Amino acid sequence: MITLGYFADGPWSHRALELIAADPRFKVLFIVPRFDTRDPVLAEWAKKLGVPFLPIEKVNAPDAIAALKKFGAQLFVSMSFNQILKRPILDAAPMGFINCHAGALPFYRGRNILNWALINDEKDFGITVHYIDEGIDTGDILVQRLLPINDTDTYATVLSRAITSCADVLHEALAGIEAGTLQGRVQSEIHPVGSYFGRRRPGDEWIDWTWPSRRVFNFVRAITHPGPCAMTRLDGKTVKIVTAGMIPNAPSYICTPGEIVGVTAQGVTVKTGDSTVFVSAWQGDGEPPPRLKIGQRFALRGPEPA
Repeated sequence: MITLGYFADGPWSHRALELIAADPRFKVLFIVPRFDTRDPVLAEWAKKLGVPFLPIEKVNAPDAIAALKKFGAQLFVSMSFNQILKRPILDAAPMGFINCHAGALPFYRGRNILNWALINDEKDFGITVHYIDEGIDTGDILVQRLLPINDTDTYATVLSRAITSCADVLHEALAGIEAGTLQGRVQSEIHPVGSYFGRRRPGDEWIDWTWPSRRVFNFVRAITHPGPCAMTRLDGKTVKIVTAGMIPNAPSYICTPGEIVGVTAQGVTVKTGDSTVFVSAWQGDGEPPPRLKIGQRFALRGPEPA
């Protein structure tokens, strides 16, 4: 049996904990939630398991590390935990500190990885369990799985699959560690550089209608609900583009990007930098959705950053 300390938050961590708690090969000794959210579902799990629920503001503080080491956990596990971990806490458990990341490391390190994978028109996304080191998502890989992305996928569908798969892959990795069958793979063996993606921020949602249609399509589906949605401007007002689709055999031609060139009961056709896309769902920003007409022009880009 391996004894665990669980550092976690949110839906990603709930199903994983359910699998861990049901497996007699593992025993959770304590749960450390994100300090700012103090996940109530994890709090209930702590009661159910009869273990301490420990919101810790600074897990790298010497007194916090000393308190956690007293539990004697052999392995620390991170699932959607949000504090940067430094060497002393990484060395506090004899079997190390592992993490589940929704990206195909060494590619897609960083934040908002599922959004970026869709924006980049990837045909799959990765789930990776790896040891944590002092870099950002740079530790040795234990288990990695790739899941397909197709044109019907949006942020919502990919997120749902990722939450389920992260739990499964983490449990698989724990089973391999317990059996002694896993050996970490150095990420530089896969690629010497990899890729890193920064956190998406307010203001990153603006569509540039000079982009090619495929890029507009990917951008819209990448940040649609439960994300903030892609945004554009019409007559000085913000419009959120919720759903956009590729138009089969749409011709490429020069005209005004952002102009509405077709209207049906199902939506509107908008000119892009090469061809056109079909927008079937949109919202006003705190107002009723505007009525869109042929000849109207969305602003080419969003407002300049302040």
